Amino acid sequence: MQIQDILKKHEASIDNLLMILHDVQNHSAQSYISESDIAAIAKYLNTTKAAIYGVVEYYSMFSSKPRGKYVIRVCKSPVCRMLGGQDILNSIQSTLNIPTNGTDAEKRFTLEVSECLGHCDKPPVMMINEDLHVNLTPEKIDSILNHYRQNKP
Repeated sequence: MQIQDILKKHEASIDNLLMILHDVQNHSAQSYISESDIAAIAKYLNTTKAAIYGVVEYYSMFSSKPRGKYVIRVCKSPVCRMLGGQDILNSIQSTLNIPTNGTDAEKRFTLEVSECLGHCDKPPVMMINEDLHVNLTPEKIDSILNHYRQNKP
């Protein structure tokens, strides 16, 4: 979907900025908001590119850099950390051979950490795009990642 088609779906109000940014990023083949997207959004909302860029950089769910098809976010909240979150992160890094904030060579996976994913009752947790995975163990990681390797729609 083209940026202009996405913008037409939303009223030209700064109140809609977060919805517009999510929509743009979700329709991006590389899961990010490009400089040209930021310029188009700023023009549409009659604001500055700096204002849009500031929001993109402030929220961890947005990215101004190309990422893989599947963005993995591992929770690093104190609860997740205490109950094995670092082991989950290490397992993903080892399995995919990528560092935190890195993308694999096939551009399939990008690994990020998040301050909190809001599921402290089922730690440790991670999200892959919009899919939540809870009560994780290092042993579960291979199975979960294989599911996405098989081109989950």
